[in-house]
Amino acid sequence: MSPTVAELLRDAASPTLSFEFFPPRTPEEQPRFEATVAKLGRFHPAFLSVTYGASGSTRDRTVAATAALGSAQHATVVGHLTCVSQSTDDLLRTLDAFADAGVSDILAIRGDMPGGPQQPWERHPDGLGNATELVRLIKAHGDFCVGVAAFPNVHQPDNDPELDARIVAEKAAAGADYAITQLFFESHRYVELVNRVRERGSQIPIIPGIAPLTVITQIERFASLADCPLPEDFVAALRAARNPAEVRSIGLSRAVNLCRELLAAGAPGLQFFTQNRWKATSEVLDAIGWGDRVS
Repeated sequence: MSPTVAELLRDAASPTLSFEFFPPRTPEEQPRFEATVAKLGRFHPAFLSVTYGASGSTRDRTVAATAALGSAQHATVVGHLTCVSQSTDDLLRTLDAFADAGVSDILAIRGDMPGGPQQPWERHPDGLGNATELVRLIKAHGDFCVGVAAFPNVHQPDNDPELDARIVAEKAAAGADYAITQLFFESHRYVELVNRVRERGSQIPIIPGIAPLTVITQIERFASLADCPLPEDFVAALRAARNPAEVRSIGLSRAVNLCRELLAAGAPGLQFFTQNRWKATSEVLDAIGWGDRVS
């Protein structure tokens, strides 16, 4: 049996590495998914995670993809679970499906409504209202290791960094074992979040989430999804770029420097949001000297 993420973080002699994938949506996407997993395997990730959709077919595909990934890679895998459009019974059935598939690590997130984070969030009439409630449900239902989300940038609609820190601490008190941040571009935002959580008495490990963004449309889309304003110097550099190759170079350089700063600040690991693509992530990891490391 693979160790849980909590055990990996506890026992790690150096910062951990992890990758997030999404389950292939069509048979045509399967080869790219498999190629990305294979290409990134040389970095010996400590764990892998698979994103989640709440609709029936997507939910089943997520469970199957998560289990298959763990079996193929002989690695710890994390299944995502959201509150969106699901009753408590739906959530419990999915937890049972994960357990039956041998998946004992869950990332518990409230999730965004269909249409994206700008859509007003609606609680299912027979469901849960937030990730803290979801953590409690998971912990009460089985022997799961539970991760949660954290927000280095102020989270809409409240725009209150203290509230974001309090929510992370509340999730930890409810039983969460670790947190992974949403996307951000400035290391001080991560450091400030960690400090605010620590001031509330919580020692939950907080892993920064990284996405090497290499094209303008990708950068703008991710920033919107993650409530993540682009730093002015980053925007200025992108606007000054003369061609797509320069945009790519700027994005990679930003990711490399961010990783170095986070590791220097004591981050317990790095999680890469791969979007089922391997090249940019590989280049960043090689640049920070993780090409030959063993987790």
